[in-house]
Amino acid sequence: MSTFHSTVQLTFASYNIHKAVGLDGKRNPERILAVLHELSADIVALQEVDRRFGARESVIPRQALEEHGWCPAPCRTRQGSIGWHGNAILVRRGIEIAGAEPIELPRLEPRGAVCAHLLVEGKPLHVVGMHLDLSGIRRMHQIHAVQAHMRGRKGPAVLLGDFNEWAPHGRCFAAFSDGWTVLAPGRSYPSRRPLAQLDRIVHSHGWHCEEVRVHHSALAALASDHLPVTARLRIVA
Repeated sequence: MSTFHSTVQLTFASYNIHKAVGLDGKRNPERILAVLHELSADIVALQEVDRRFGARESVIPRQALEEHGWCPAPCRTRQGSIGWHGNAILVRRGIEIAGAEPIELPRLEPRGAVCAHLLVEGKPLHVVGMHLDLSGIRRMHQIHAVQAHMRGRKGPAVLLGDFNEWAPHGRCFAAFSDGWTVLAPGRSYPSRRPLAQLDRIVHSHGWHCEEVRVHHSALAALASDHLPVTARLRIVA
């Protein structure tokens, strides 16, 4: 029997924000915040949220996030950053953050993942945000590393991110063991004329998917080279 009430329903989103640089070549964090407002999500995994060089600070100031009602999970490792290797998890106020940590991934490129441990109605929920490698073999190894990190944790889990997998049924998805369901929201890259389903949402047992989709809007098509993807999930027994 689930430890959650079946009425608990949350909207999850994943969004590669391309360091807040839109298709017009301009860096505009407020535009990203406006797209996040359009999503009406409870929990969001962001990719490419930090600058590439220098102090690698977040392209969206923490104060601006908080003013828009977002609380970043505390997994930053650099001053001014809100994440790890560009990955960050945001939650709406009212969802308690019990803890968070980075997940070390086997990598050739500067890739990573972050894990947030949340409490909803006092019950545990785990969320992982990730940005996987361009290499198919490396992606499989990274998925295995994320699953190993989640093994034995109490409560349902959701994994979100840019999987960098162009094939609709790529080999890396076969790396998920029994108990994980891979959702395919649809084509999300490139944002102007999407061709590939790079952005995915994966959930553990204990969820029912009410809706999964790519968020299309005029603003989202301009704000980043990826469109955000969302899933509305309900806890089931």
